[in-house]
Amino acid sequence: MKTRASRKPKLIERNAEKSDFDEIIALSKICFPNNEPMTYAMLESQYKLFSDGMQVIEYNGKIVGSASGLIISWDEYDDDHTWKEICDNGYITNHDEDGDTLYGIEVMVHPAYQGLKIGRRLYEMRKILCAEKNLKRILIGGRVPNYNEHSEEFGIRAYIKRVVEKKIKDPVVTFQLSQGFTIQRIIKDYLPEDLESEGYALLLEWINLDYIPETKERIVLMKKVRICCIQYELRKINSFKQFAQQCEYFTDVASNYKSDFALFPELFTTQLLSLHEYKSMSPEDSIRKLDEYTEDYIELFSRLSMEYNINIIAGTHLQVEGENLYNISYLFKRDGTYEKQYKIHITSNEAKWWGVKPGNEIKVFNTDCGKIAINICYDVEFPEMARIACNKGAKIIFVPFSTDEKHGHLRVKICAQSRAVENQIFVATAGTIGNIPSVDNMDINYAQSGIYTPSDFAFPPDAIAGECNTNIETVVIADLDLAALERARNTGTVLNWKDRRLNLLNHIDLHDLKYIFYVVIFDTFVKHLTTTNYENLHFKIIRYHPIIIYQFKLTCAK
Repeated sequence: MKTRASRKPKLIERNAEKSDFDEIIALSKICFPNNEPMTYAMLESQYKLFSDGMQVIEYNGKIVGSASGLIISWDEYDDDHTWKEICDNGYITNHDEDGDTLYGIEVMVHPAYQGLKIGRRLYEMRKILCAEKNLKRILIGGRVPNYNEHSEEFGIRAYIKRVVEKKIKDPVVTFQLSQGFTIQRIIKDYLPEDLESEGYALLLEWINLDYIPETKERIVLMKKVRICCIQYELRKINSFKQFAQQCEYFTDVASNYKSDFALFPELFTTQLLSLHEYKSMSPEDSIRKLDEYTEDYIELFSRLSMEYNINIIAGTHLQVEGENLYNISYLFKRDGTYEKQYKIHITSNEAKWWGVKPGNEIKVFNTDCGKIAINICYDVEFPEMARIACNKGAKIIFVPFSTDEKHGHLRVKICAQSRAVENQIFVATAGTIGNIPSVDNMDINYAQSGIYTPSDFAFPPDAIAGECNTNIETVVIADLDLAALERARNTGTVLNWKDRRLNLLNHIDLHDLKYIFYVVIFDTFVKHLTTTNYENLHFKIIRYHPIIIYQFKLTCAK
């Protein structure tokens, strides 16, 4: 006996796909015939930025319900916002994956299928999404479509009061209250073209009772960080103790001003070479003598960071590892522990006079003031260095530098400002001045240390938080608002960080590179296809094009 196949209607709750866009647009025309319908561009943007926030209900293969939203940091918005402000007119370019609130911008239910409790199902899907994302709340700007029928009789507050008291039924407000939402305030001119609501909306909130309070990292992002950049004069000294006294003096200054970070310049420890006479030695051999002071240098700054309760980027120090000489920047944290960043790009003078070798790893460091990175002088002139660090979460980049004259200094300064603008981050620089005639390749120094910001209304008009006078031993101190960076990235005049064309990185064509370069890349990739530490590939590739390594790493991860 044959069994009859089940013909039970199939209802599916799922995230929207690009293939649903036609039906979603058609549904918007049915649900809101007097308003401008959704557009492909709007849906494409929502899908690209937050596809999880696009939810649909399918009944017998047909889209009968749709909801969309975005994540925001609610503290960054006013209660009296408009629909266009809260979601960038439906394009949600202000979506903030690190936010604390799911904001619902649209719910649509096909009128012919309202008996299937489609609206309730969509709201439950939102609540599940809110819980999965560990968000604090759901907010919506709820319409009041029956208000125009009563507006001549009483005002909006009296109308809402009667709806809450169930003396009047409003199809939207009554439903939203039944879903556990509470009224926070009345918003005027939320959606002026909504004639039924006469432009009014209710700000309604649903609290996620399973929300786990903000992490320490998120709290850090909301604080201000004080930075002290030290413009250090190189001069002849008579002992390591004298060098230590100078370092402690500036650390004390930074600490007295309650700085979170103190930044010393690149190569400032070359001052120690003035303790001896190395004229009989080659520059390459004499510079390696600095390594004899490495233990004293580490001990000094470990002590200073603990005693003065400050994070110190202790310039850079030339250090021998194995047979190779590296230019290394040390980050000493408040507890005396330290981490290292090796200089990635070596100048021709460093290679020629001293034989310095390049490092091959771009690090990002966790601190009590958020994630930071260090670009050592020449490194900041390569945009991919900062871009990779920012992709890893860095919000401040410290640039210890040492330049001999104005042209060199301007290369560092202009590039530091460019990194701040293109990544919407803060960049702090500190350079050496003065001279040490007895040290080859350190004859003269030129510096104007500074602290640079993005260029937008939330920051100084010249995008400079502070700058030292040129070639004078001094410090510059500034407060940097990490929350302002978050706002700039989400709602700034331009959105450099969000508008990156990441898809272009997937189309790097090796045939566009010089023949000899792509041969080196091909040869190295073949030899290292099984490696798990992709950033430790052949130093030549790192030196000349680290972004290729970064993209290769991402590709392998996929």
